[in-house]
Amino acid sequence: MALTIHSAPGSSGYLDMYPERRMSYFGNPYILGLTLTAGIGGLLFGYDTGVISGALLYIKDDFQIVKQSSFLQETIVSMALVGAMIGAASGGWINDYYGRKKATLFADVVFAAGAIVMAAAPDPYVLIAGRLLVGLGVGVASVTAPVYIAEASPSEVRGGLVSTNVLMITGGQFLSYLVNSAFTQVPGTWRWMLGVSGVPAVVQFGLMLFMPESPRWLYMKNRKEEAIQLLSKMYDISRLEDEINHLSAAEEEEKLQKDTISYLDVFKSKEMRLAFFAGAGLQAFQQFTGINTVMYYSPTIVQMAGFHSNQLALLLSLIVAGMNAAGTVVGIYFIDHCGRKKLALSSLCGVIVSLIILSVSFLKQSDVTSDGGFYGWLAVLGLALYIAFFAPGMGPVPWTVNSEIYPQQYRGICGGMSATVNWISNLIVAQTFLSIAEAAGTGVTFLILAGIAGLAVVFVIVFVPETQGLTFLEVEQIWKERAWGSSRDGDNMEGLLEQGSRS
Repeated sequence: MALTIHSAPGSSGYLDMYPERRMSYFGNPYILGLTLTAGIGGLLFGYDTGVISGALLYIKDDFQIVKQSSFLQETIVSMALVGAMIGAASGGWINDYYGRKKATLFADVVFAAGAIVMAAAPDPYVLIAGRLLVGLGVGVASVTAPVYIAEASPSEVRGGLVSTNVLMITGGQFLSYLVNSAFTQVPGTWRWMLGVSGVPAVVQFGLMLFMPESPRWLYMKNRKEEAIQLLSKMYDISRLEDEINHLSAAEEEEKLQKDTISYLDVFKSKEMRLAFFAGAGLQAFQQFTGINTVMYYSPTIVQMAGFHSNQLALLLSLIVAGMNAAGTVVGIYFIDHCGRKKLALSSLCGVIVSLIILSVSFLKQSDVTSDGGFYGWLAVLGLALYIAFFAPGMGPVPWTVNSEIYPQQYRGICGGMSATVNWISNLIVAQTFLSIAEAAGTGVTFLILAGIAGLAVVFVIVFVPETQGLTFLEVEQIWKERAWGSSRDGDNMEGLLEQGSRS
């Protein structure tokens, strides 16, 4: 397929000049279908993290040894995190070598196998093995879905489409609470809860068979005809030429790099050190600002407010999960209208205020003898505000930024490394929060989390660039300029674009 290629302008100014070529979120059903199909990986992620809390109650009833051992309970919960860390670490290499589509199919097979093993587990140790398999699938999917969506998305709506994956995560958590409620009176309760998780994996596997590979991956693997044919389904002819220009320039840049990228290469390059530090730092702060601890403590907060009914506690969990999903929808809109950096900063400021409110409510609650009352309701308010501020910003921003800040040849491996940082941070918080709360007090612990959120604000201001509306090539230039200054890279950029225009 022959095309006449002209020099590619910067996307943001170019689309301002030709607003008719700007695409909306629903402007192309093909891209939307691809996004939703890839986003099922996020649904698996969310469902698995939410369903175990309810299932564990019934697992303890079936296995007396689990009921008597807090270590076994913790292992059943955390083994999925261990699997996710391994899956995320290997997922980057799988993505780069085999492609985004095959990585997704692999994750679905592993996840479905894990769901079957869990549902049929005759003892807690087989159940733990199933949790490990499910975690492996989740880990690979957590790397693959954001990158796959980002590489197939127009730059002007890339943030919102990638955030759809985060919406699927929060939607999966909400779905897990509904499923937990639905199966409470069914024989084999926990087996149904855990086994049902395999259904979305089978559905995604079937749909992905009809989905294309990432056009950017195809182009970089010298399968240009396939890539151009795929891009022609996404863009009209005038916009298509410019998209191919950017791919040509990116290909020329990649030819200057080594063919094989190793983990050590990430740290040998100054630009990549800066990019990975920003991406991995965002992933770590997402966890260390306390999202899982706040969610974990929601039943305790209900008790503080004076609500002792299990049904009311379950209702609050559903409301909290619903708020989380609704907040993500808000984030999808704002991430491409306000930008990643502003959204993260406003989110973190709200998180700090919410954590301080939670801290005060717990500290003051310990000073009074009555249960609930004003400080109990203050704690509920703090929880609601926390979710309302966290979900639109620090929920989707880290995943979106990590899907777009790395050059093509590093995208899979760095995406996997940063996702691994997220899972490790998740595990650290999950394993240490109760001990810190017991030693220092819950109020002080929330105050510590507020302090960490304050550090996150400084981190975002100093190290995270704004990537709203930029092409991947323009994002690469940001790191070159930060590492080496703008003069030599400005010349290099012009040269690359000229090379792209002659291709």
